[in-house]
Formats: sequence, C-alpha cells, structure tokens
Amino acid sequence: MSDGTQLSVRLWLPEDADNTPVPVVMEYLPYRKDDGTRNRDAPTGRYLAEHGIAFARVDIRGSGDSKGGLLLGEYMPHEQADGVAAIAWLAKQPWSNGAVGMRGKSWGGFNALQIAVLAPPDLKAIMPMCFSDNRYTDDSHFVGGALGLINFEWGTMFQDVLAGPPDPQIFGAQWKQEWLKRLEGMPAVLTEWLHHQRFDDYWQRQSVRLDYSRIKCPVYCVGGWEDGYNNSITRALTTLTVPRKGLIGPWAHVFPPDGSPGPALDWMHEEVRWWEQWLNGVDTGIMAEPMFRFYMPDRKASEVFPNDTPGYWAAEEVWPSPRVKPKVLYLNYGTLSDAEEPSQAITYKADKIVGLQRMEWVPFTMLNDLAMEQTPDDEISILFDSAPLDADMEIIGRPLAKLRVSSDVPVAKLAVRLTEVTAEGKSWQVTYGLLNLTHRANHEHPTELEPGQFYTVELQLNLIAHRFKKGNRIRVALSEGLWPLVWPSPQLVTLTLVTGESSLTLPVRPPRQPEPPFTIPLIHGSPGPTGQNAGTVAVSGPDACGRVVIDRQWPDIISLLEETQTIVSSGWRNWHMEHREGYPNSCRWQGDFLQRYERADWGANLLVAQFDLSSTAQAFQLKESIRATHDGTVLFERSWDTTIARDLM
Repeated sequence: MSDGTQLSVRLWLPEDADNTPVPVVMEYLPYRKDDGTRNRDAPTGRYLAEHGIAFARVDIRGSGDSKGGLLLGEYMPHEQADGVAAIAWLAKQPWSNGAVGMRGKSWGGFNALQIAVLAPPDLKAIMPMCFSDNRYTDDSHFVGGALGLINFEWGTMFQDVLAGPPDPQIFGAQWKQEWLKRLEGMPAVLTEWLHHQRFDDYWQRQSVRLDYSRIKCPVYCVGGWEDGYNNSITRALTTLTVPRKGLIGPWAHVFPPDGSPGPALDWMHEEVRWWEQWLNGVDTGIMAEPMFRFYMPDRKASEVFPNDTPGYWAAEEVWPSPRVKPKVLYLNYGTLSDAEEPSQAITYKADKIVGLQRMEWVPFTMLNDLAMEQTPDDEISILFDSAPLDADMEIIGRPLAKLRVSSDVPVAKLAVRLTEVTAEGKSWQVTYGLLNLTHRANHEHPTELEPGQFYTVELQLNLIAHRFKKGNRIRVALSEGLWPLVWPSPQLVTLTLVTGESSLTLPVRPPRQPEPPFTIPLIHGSPGPTGQNAGTVAVSGPDACGRVVIDRQWPDIISLLEETQTIVSSGWRNWHMEHREGYPNSCRWQGDFLQRYERADWGANLLVAQFDLSSTAQAFQLKESIRATHDGTVLFERSWDTTIARDLM
C-alpha cells in the first residue's frame, strides 16, 4: 500500500497463466486466509484456476498476516482504499489480463459492493452473497430500530477478529510485537456501536443503499431465505441500472454449495459462467436467463430439518415483476379478510414474553436457531386468522403491514409475524417484521410517541417467498416486542390497535406453467457447515415471578489444518439471557466468544471476548473485555465499563 502497509495474499493461478494472461477474482476479508478461511478458500481457488480464472484471497490490513496498519472497525475508509489498490495491483500482474472481479459472503459481500461504489476501472463485475446495503437496519446491529441480540453475538466474535495474532511462519519473528500492537489499538467495539442508536453518519458510511447509482459494473446478488440479509437483494435489483442478477435459495448464512437447509447448489458452475461473461467477454448465455431466481418453499425449514426444504426453483424475468400483484387483507376483529369491517379497538398489555420460538436474527447453528412452531408465542399475541384457503397462494416480496396504533408510553415497539396455520393447528412462521415506533417516520430522526395518540404506521416485513397451501389459514400475530431477538422497551407498554383500519398487503405471484429451466446443478442432502455443533439451549420459566432464563452452550468448533498442522478452535461458549415478565429493565444478556490457535512452533494462543448488558429506563450499562494468553500466560487484558444513555431505544 502507499503508506508501506503490506497486505498478505494467497494466489491460485492457472498453469499456463504466465503465457496466456487470465482474469482474477478477489475475495477480501479480515478472517485470516491461512487458518480462518483456508479450508473453504482452497476448493474455490482450485476450481477457478482449473477453469482459467485466477483467485486472490487477500487479508485486510491489521488482520491475518498483513503487516502494518490496524483493523479498527467495520468497513473503514482505509479498507476500501486498500481494496482499490489491491485491484489495481492484481490487474497489473504479468499473468493477469487486467480484468478483476470480487466475490464474497457476508463481509466479503459487503466490501465487494462498497468498493464497486468507488468504480475502480479494473473492477469488471462483482458477486456479493449474504450481504447488506444498509449497515443499520439490515446488518448485525439494530432490528427495525431496536437493539438486537445479534449485535453482541457478532460483536464478541468481531473483537477476536480485531485482535487475532499473525502467524510467525508467514509474518516472521516479530509476530508477537505485532499482536500486542493490535491488542493495544483495539477499540471497545460494542461500546462504540451502542453510542450510535440511530441511523446517523456512522452507519450511513458504506451503506450503499444511499447511492446505488455510483456502481458501474455488473452485479450478481445471492442469498438464502433463512438468512437475515435478503432485503438488500431485491433493493439492489430494483435500484441498480447496470446488468444484474439475483438468486435466493432455501439456506442460511452460507455459500450455495454448503446450502443448509438444502437443497444446495453446485455453485462454482454458475460462478464460472458469470466470470467468463464479464471478465473474459465470452457470451455464456447467463444474461439471457431470468434476472431473479428464487426457491419457492412449500413448507418451512424447521418443519423438516435436516432434510431438504420441500419446494421448487422459480424465476421472474425482471424485478420488480409486473406479474406480482398486491392483495390486501384487512385486520378485522379476530379475522383476516378481503373486506374491511367496522373498526374496533383492541388493547394489548405487553406483560408477557413473546419471541422464544425464534431467538436468532441469523441462524448460526441451524435447528436451534430456526423459527420453530409458533403456537406458544401466538397464544400471548393478538391474532388475525383468514378463512381456510380455497386454493394455493404463492407470495414473493415484502409483505406490508399498515397499522393504526397508539401507545401509553413514549417509547414502544411493534412486531408482526406472518404464519401459516395447518389444518392440525400448527403455526409456522413465514416471515416477520419489527419496528421501534419512535422510528415510524425514519431511522435518522426518531421522535417520541405522544401517549394515547393514534398513528398510522407502515411496517415492511422481511423479504420472503412462500406457498400457502389450500385448506390452511394465513395468520397475522402482533406483539409489542420479540425477546431475546431485541432488547425490551424502557417501560411496560400497552398498545391499542384499531381493527378494520389496519391491513396486510401480500405480494401475490401467479405460478408459471412451466417455470423457466433451472440450469444450476442441485446438491441434495448437504449438511453444510452449520448443520453441526448446534449446542444446547435450555429455556426455563416463566416461573412464579414471571422470570424466564435462557442458557446456551455452543461446543467449540475445532479444526486441524493438515497443510500447516495448525489447530484452530472457536465459538460462542457460555451465554445467559434473563428477563422477568412485566419488568422491562430486568433484562440481562451475557456471553463470550473464544478463539484459539495452536501449533508446535507457535504455542497456544487464546483470545476471549466477553460482554454483560443491563439497563435502566434511562440508560444501558455495558461491560466488555478482551483477554489474550500465550501458552497459558496472560499477554494482554483490558475491560470497559460504560453507561450509555438510551436514545429512544
């Protein structure tokens, strides 16, 4: 880099690249190419190289074995500038034909989109997967303007990413000094994030949704229905003006070949077609196929897991699709109907804990994290049921709830769950949405609710495709919050909903007969990396005092990297969440994340990040810490203990 920082990279090259220059695809991450993503990078690099495309896996500055510089947060400006420089370097290599692509899942998908905004001339196409274009509403921090548990699950993991040690085999003898520099420079990331409780400049930085027009290269967006990041995909397809495609499968936060829940895809076949099209100028026919392909599930994954989710691959030629039509259903008193009935007021006191049937924003370990059968949550929510359907109904898009509602306190939330109720009475969550009602106008400038005043609130549910079956019912379930998905409101809330004037609009899609041929080979029965190590979740309560306790244990994921004889262990270990019904500020979250690197010539290097969160009605109390040991001796430890005012949160 221009300031002397060196980025560490692994390269896979076709055997004849020195004689016949080839395009190159870059994946750019802080997740340690040599012992973090090594096992997944190798098959990707090998496949691309065997098909005439080079692959470069680059460590971001301050991470892995890059030398110099610090990683101080998510998606920092220097990360983007370094990425542009790395693209230019790759394009100039003697084995390169000058055309560079970017691919990646999660962080790698984020920065592929973010760097594309800078329009480096050698970046010819990108493929972001499981990504977000809005770092506030559609990332691992705030859910609908409410503080999410995912903020702390990701944050403790990220602390260990920030503080990871370089590998002496590659970095050299000064590795420990570099490790100490990273540890000393590490910010209190959870504290920093909690200081930004609205969509301010901090989150707007690198939120590509604010300016898609700057992207000049083709984009292929990929996601999975059980992931939390899908809303960005249809926004990108709608807003971009460059050549673009989208695909959403049935899986969670994984690459398509690892697709769990299945079926998975032989994805590299599709990737090569994309890169050949845009990096080699070969017409592969990929752009003549539908813009948007998606899996249309017949049932929810939690009903059948670990088996493949039943359904089929559907497609729309363009998105938004003129074939998808809005269907308005009115929330009448106790029913969900085509016709609006006279309005009535329903009062709901939020003194019960709703949300235990779906605890996670992003499923990490599959079955324990999927949305389970919803009846226990439905029984303590306001319900609106349709009549049994006289025919199947398919939806694709974001359902919209339009609700006439008031609160008796200035800060409150509203959660909407859309479920399918079977003839046997089972309720399976299709999708959901949640909104901090002080953010009803926007997330930049929240305003208090005036107690007793009615507001018409629009709440978009998360993007989904689903086929409701003939004879089943559509259910809308309303509650004030979802715990432990998000932190409780500062005071006990009573909501009043006006029926008749409230509605749900479904994006209804008529089936196509036949669907366009699906050209990507399927992989059935793939367990994926998240099909294992699910751990245990112990939920107790509510007891006589209304106290609910969740204790979760994740077993460490231990990997032996044969090539380097390095043992890597990682995982969330001891998580404790508790909450007492009717007492919002009884809530407490605690947890940690462990990362361990061990090898004969390196010793045992351990990082443990921890947090502890509680609140009053006025403020959050947050404790976070990091501890690093080498061969059992404490090398570094630091803790932070901060009180942070609640900002209409």
